[in-house]
Amino acid sequence: MSKNYVSTLELLRRAMAAQIELGLGEMIIQPRQRQVLQPTLVEEVSAFPMKQDDIFGPIARKVLEPQYESLEAHRQAICNCQACPLGATRTKFVYGAGNPKADIMFIGEAPGFNEDQTGEPFVGRAGELLDKILAAIQFSRSDVFIANILKCRPPNNRDPQPDEMEKCLPYLIEQIASIQPKLICSLGRIAAQALLKTSKPLGKLRGQWHEFSGVPMMVTYHPAALLRFPGYKRDTWTDMQQLKARYDALK
Repeated sequence: MSKNYVSTLELLRRAMAAQIELGLGEMIIQPRQRQVLQPTLVEEVSAFPMKQDDIFGPIARKVLEPQYESLEAHRQAICNCQACPLGATRTKFVYGAGNPKADIMFIGEAPGFNEDQTGEPFVGRAGELLDKILAAIQFSRSDVFIANILKCRPPNNRDPQPDEMEKCLPYLIEQIASIQPKLICSLGRIAAQALLKTSKPLGKLRGQWHEFSGVPMMVTYHPAALLRFPGYKRDTWTDMQQLKARYDALK
């Protein structure tokens, strides 16, 4: 039995376990579908050639050039930031973590208590659920990059304020410029509204592709919301299937 075969079986086993833990109750695999077009339909399609935008939404454009030579250089430059009052109340600066050349970035709103204590994004119960979501689409933290708009925890986990996000947003844009991801997944209402500069509810932002800083972006629920409202897990799984399909199409 080849190592590649064993590796594939292990990925499928982990994906199955993660999907069941998410409450899906079954293993969902989307095979590559082949569709035979009738000649008349082929002619119609040829007359109106489809662009990638028509199928998946915005095509990735080249984002801004990074201002720092690496993520680590950027982290060192901003880790003592005092641009807003949160710098004085944080325990640890939470820059983000993952693959510096990731194809997918996951972006939340702000660190919570556990993140503030460890300096790592998405830890605790919400982080464990995010790990299961990643495993369900055959990814791990080492494959993606995870960050927040704010790098410091708001007191008592209150919602980030607009002026705080305005101060921190250039840091996130620099991270995107350095990583050059092909796709972004925004986690939660606050992050999505801030990145898209909209007041639309999350329910109206889901199910379609957006764009942030030149990169196609999918919006879904924050893992913490799934812990409070497990009924959202099915919608989140739908979003993750779209994200994975878009990723597979880019390879």
